Amino acid sequence: MSVQDQLVFGPAGGRALRGRLRAPGDKSVSHRALLIAARAEGRSRIRGLSNGEDVRHTLEAVAALGAVVERSGGEIVVDGGAERLHEPDAVLDVGNSGTGIRLLAGYVAGLDGLTVLQGDASIARRPMDRVAVPLRAMGATVDGRRGGSLPPLAVRGGNLRAIEYHLPVASAQVKSAVLLAGLAADGATCVVEPVATRAHTEEMLVAAGVDVLVARDGAGARVTLRPGPLQAGPIDVPADPSQAAFWAVAACITPGSDLVLEDVYVGHGRAGFIEVLARMGARVSLDNRDPVRHTADIRVQHSHLKGTDVGGDEVPSLIDEVPVLAVAAAMAEGTTTFSDAAELRVKETDRIATTVQMLRALGVQAEAATDGLSVLGLAGAPLRAGVTDSSGDHRIAMASAVAALMASGDVTVRGWQATATSYPGFSEDRHKCLQ
Repeated sequence: MSVQDQLVFGPAGGRALRGRLRAPGDKSVSHRALLIAARAEGRSRIRGLSNGEDVRHTLEAVAALGAVVERSGGEIVVDGGAERLHEPDAVLDVGNSGTGIRLLAGYVAGLDGLTVLQGDASIARRPMDRVAVPLRAMGATVDGRRGGSLPPLAVRGGNLRAIEYHLPVASAQVKSAVLLAGLAADGATCVVEPVATRAHTEEMLVAAGVDVLVARDGAGARVTLRPGPLQAGPIDVPADPSQAAFWAVAACITPGSDLVLEDVYVGHGRAGFIEVLARMGARVSLDNRDPVRHTADIRVQHSHLKGTDVGGDEVPSLIDEVPVLAVAAAMAEGTTTFSDAAELRVKETDRIATTVQMLRALGVQAEAATDGLSVLGLAGAPLRAGVTDSSGDHRIAMASAVAALMASGDVTVRGWQATATSYPGFSEDRHKCLQ
């Protein structure tokens, strides 16, 4: 690893996080915005798109599939339509994006011809059978390494049949892949979720004029889509709650902090980290709520945190935030446990293992379990200065930079370049907020 691929972060040193900050555009919404705009009839203007590498790969993919994509000022302009889309001339590279490869697999299953999807070394280890199984049931041919369970994926699509698919594990990515394929199916496609997951795909398809019915069933949901043309229009991407969570925890643990996070998406399946922080005693409030866009400004002030248990049905709504919530747990009083989170084992890294390694490197007692971890908090005492390693995972890198605020000295974060996938300006925003 080169020296250029590490950054040194100092502690807050008496400074606090103050003012207002807008996190980057929501990554999940950005992927879907590009895919929907590329299929919609006419011209769509997308404002606030994520500037991370993951979304750039999806932008390049829809262009390769036939959409015309241009930048105009701060907007992305997409001229799309179902008739424009076609088999790509080359392999589509998703980079480090698990969301990108799974959503694209469903998307191209509705196109005639062959599409090959590949990514980096991390993507090559990510399980794809969870999307391959329902897409095959719809009539697509999906192949890859180990019987189609690992990338690269080769998808031959077209002539899809509608299905009712019961998700064995709650996953917004798999649900979205099936719904996107359902746009080209011969009838109504239904996805049954054991636990209702983030609803970006449903919300955005409805905004584009598609007939989507969501029926809640206890903790789960039945999502039914009837295929039809998509209507182009403006798409305003809100700030990413998974990125805002880093600043929320940073403000909670740093004395004197009072920070407002602007225009954050807080709709179903994305606000779980706020509920956990509030349960831990955080001083957090939502202002300027927009019920149409499902956004709010989140105000977070320094708080004395206590440990809690995180598990069960709440986990799908905060799975990406576990590494930084573990940092909050490290500064809390008592023990915090995370359970029912086995999905963390198959993220960019084994995030259970890498989160525990990060915390231990900073002097925190943390233990891994099969489906989660436990953290013994230091009750506000300083963390130890040291060296952490992202192992190529952007969320571990950024969680380390947040933890460094409360360290007794400098924290060196190895593998910092991983943050380019989702939040290339993170270190600059950290500097800007500290006053």
